[in-house]
Amino acid sequence: MLNLHTTFNSPIPVASIEALRYRGRQLVRVRSADGAEGVVMAHGRIEYLWPILQQLVAPYFIGKDARDLEALVDGVYAYKSAYKLAGIALWSPVAYVELALWDMLGKLAGKPVCELLGPVLRRDIPIYLSSMRRDTTPEEEVAWLQARLAETGATAVKLKIGGRMSANADALPGRTARLIPLARQTFGDDVTIYVDANSSYDAAHAIEVGALLADYGVAFFEEPCPWQDYWQTKQVADALELPVAGGEQDSSLPLFDWMIRERVVDVVQTDVMYNGGLIRLMRVAQMAEAAGMPIMPHSPKAGAEVAPVLHFAAVAPNLGPHQEYHGAAHAPEPWYTPDFAICNGAVAVPTGPGLGVEYDPVIWNQMECF
Repeated sequence: MLNLHTTFNSPIPVASIEALRYRGRQLVRVRSADGAEGVVMAHGRIEYLWPILQQLVAPYFIGKDARDLEALVDGVYAYKSAYKLAGIALWSPVAYVELALWDMLGKLAGKPVCELLGPVLRRDIPIYLSSMRRDTTPEEEVAWLQARLAETGATAVKLKIGGRMSANADALPGRTARLIPLARQTFGDDVTIYVDANSSYDAAHAIEVGALLADYGVAFFEEPCPWQDYWQTKQVADALELPVAGGEQDSSLPLFDWMIRERVVDVVQTDVMYNGGLIRLMRVAQMAEAAGMPIMPHSPKAGAEVAPVLHFAAVAPNLGPHQEYHGAAHAPEPWYTPDFAICNGAVAVPTGPGLGVEYDPVIWNQMECF
């Protein structure tokens, strides 16, 4: 990672960390002792993870030099035995703070975060439209996605299959077996199709489903087995030529190292929030790169929530061909810019300083504190 001491000559003490609500959105704002600010849009899990942020994470960072960000992300793990909560419950609050600090540092440097992370390799990120639904018939699902493909110029989609942690049951009888052929027939061969089973199958059934997926040119099979059952997932990855994707809910760096070395998955899907922020995401990406694996972070979001992932995508050498983006149409939110619109199948990396999101100043007087 970048040595921030070479970018900033003087210490940047962290003075405050606060969580705020506005129009159903959650934001975390940090301030330095000199009044510099950084903001990140968090995800909704902060509503119940807030006490961990307030009691364990924020007290550790306050008073520390933001230039030591990498060491701070590592050090918080042992603070007041925070490691006993290791997992999404701990690493999400760490991510909120780390990402807000990146925003502040970028603003102080007058640079986008991606330019602090490393050489910028791409400025526009091709996306796949991620459908979040299983309550649709195959015909409804395909028709909806076909319209979104036409609206956005996207060239890739992700379909939900199985029933979600459903012990081999489908969401509707026969839905998966009908959905995949219909999607390929409707979208044609030029559209990349990914699928996500959300832990629906045991290994034997996943292998059977994988054969169907391979027949229709599906590009990856995400989370075929219960996500913590790594041995079953590895059985599927070993049995299929079709790439198996996973890792969105994992947050242990040693476990990622093992998963990559043992080829438990073929495509790594670390989530920037769940895994603790950009520094830890970059570390997983480096592990995957060393093994010749692509990384395609989990991020079924739209709008300002995707800003951190876009900055990562700008610099990751082993980024996969598409980045996840919420499939539903995203209405621009007038209280921040840019609008993160999909244009010709891609979303532009923000070019402003920090995370590149500029908030309307009037909102800060309308915020509700946690």
